[in-house]
Amino acid sequence: MGARSAVVGLLTVGTLLAACTAEPVPSTPPPEAAPAATTPSGEPGSTTPAEPSDPAAAPVWRVGARPLPLRPDGYGQVLPTPPELVDRALPTADLLPPPQDGRYAATVRPVPADVLARSSWRPECPVAAADLRYLTMSFRGFDGRAHTGEMLVNASVAEAVTTIFGELFAAGFPIEEMRVTRADELDAPPTGDGNNTSAFVCRPVRGRTTWSAHAHGLAIDVNPFCNPYLRGDLVLPELASAYVDRSRVRPGMLLPSGPAVRAFRAAGWTWGGTWTDPKDLMHFSANGG
Repeated sequence: MGARSAVVGLLTVGTLLAACTAEPVPSTPPPEAAPAATTPSGEPGSTTPAEPSDPAAAPVWRVGARPLPLRPDGYGQVLPTPPELVDRALPTADLLPPPQDGRYAATVRPVPADVLARSSWRPECPVAAADLRYLTMSFRGFDGRAHTGEMLVNASVAEAVTTIFGELFAAGFPIEEMRVTRADELDAPPTGDGNNTSAFVCRPVRGRTTWSAHAHGLAIDVNPFCNPYLRGDLVLPELASAYVDRSRVRPGMLLPSGPAVRAFRAAGWTWGGTWTDPKDLMHFSANGG
């Protein structure tokens, strides 16, 4: 994470950047579970309250408003999940215009200069800016409505990613937020409540000098709060302990037989939910990392 470790300080306002950082140990996928009935979602992605799609629906939680006390290892303290987030379904802030006809739409183009400037890309990143693509894709919020998200990915996987998220949209799989990770988020104090679905983040593998798959634009984290990173007593995001029990199925969770895992696997991507140490439930990668 810039100069910091891959996970420490990456749980910012609306995003978890810390997971997907340790070397996976493959294991047998867990038993199949039926996907939950979806009640789509969305969430704010900054330190200010999100504007919900329905102005009358006031957000019940301000994402990023409460920095956590730090553990000796630099992570935020793992605390019980607040009642408002146990069955998480926060409103979606429309950062981009939603699809007018409510149908899935996607665009793929070179990264605009203003988007690159607000992203975590810098010249020393392992992928050239010209080799990244800026995607816009429709997604279903927990409000059941169609929204438009944005994502930076490696050009080599751009078309596959838009196809995958088209399948998730058709299946009604809820996504809370989808936006480009900002550079300033890498060093922000952890708040443990982020849930941003994102791909490219220029950072190394935690505890190593090698680059993360995210730094190549070849990994995607989906609904991190609903699908936390688990290693020993560490849960990331730090307030997501309510989602450690995978037998209590809720919308937005990634399940072995669910539409998201099926779509990514069909495209040849690896799911961190099959790893044992760490278990990275949010993480999909095109290169196995």
